[in-house]
Amino acid sequence: MTTTTVASPPTPLAAVLRTETRLFLREPGSLFWILVFPTVLLTILGLIPSFRKDDDALGGRSVIDLYVPVAVLLAMIMAALQAMPPVLTGYRERGILRRMSATPVRPTALLTAQIVLHGAASLGSAVLVIAVGRIAFGVRLPEQAAGYLLALVLAVVCVLVLGATLCAVSRTSKVATAVGSGASFLMMFTAGVWVPVQTMPDLLRTIVEFTPLGAASQALDQAASGNWPGWTHLLVMVLWTAVLSKAATRLFRWE
Repeated sequence: MTTTTVASPPTPLAAVLRTETRLFLREPGSLFWILVFPTVLLTILGLIPSFRKDDDALGGRSVIDLYVPVAVLLAMIMAALQAMPPVLTGYRERGILRRMSATPVRPTALLTAQIVLHGAASLGSAVLVIAVGRIAFGVRLPEQAAGYLLALVLAVVCVLVLGATLCAVSRTSKVATAVGSGASFLMMFTAGVWVPVQTMPDLLRTIVEFTPLGAASQALDQAASGNWPGWTHLLVMVLWTAVLSKAATRLFRWE
């Protein structure tokens, strides 16, 4: 007598995640801006000879050393503020979330799948940036690995929650794109894309450090240098995450 084993069907979340992964991989634009662009920017900056020279004013480090954490944060900005909001608002705009509410697959499964995908893409980009920085330009690997990982995870969660909040307040995908673009430029500034946070004037740096990505930039830089990230910077990210989570939960509409 033989026993036939029947494979159990995938859970709704697993099925949605699989489908959304296929759709995500079919978007070359999003993949480029999240996975490739931060590394390309780092490479361009690294090819400038003066950016590879150690500077006493920077604590014996080079400009390219400071830009590795910045490039890591840039991937998060692209994922959370440029790629994710138009997708989710587009689903709501076309009534997909409303129709899902009448099926065993809840709309929250779709939201969770999008957050997981964009979070994974951000972390993958971070690995690529760190690897290229080390191999191509001799940037040291983070000396405080545990602290760096903690700051990295907190930064990803914080920025994705910010993206979810933008989805909540944007009625259409066009609005989400416009709002996301404006927010991206502001977040790029606070992350140090235009000017590294460490080289900003004291007053401006103090203000920027109380923003989500300003705190993340400082925390990642401290961990990369071998120090445990400042508890103030970690707390700033936690508080922003809590506040934005509350706002996104209260404001988000499925239809």
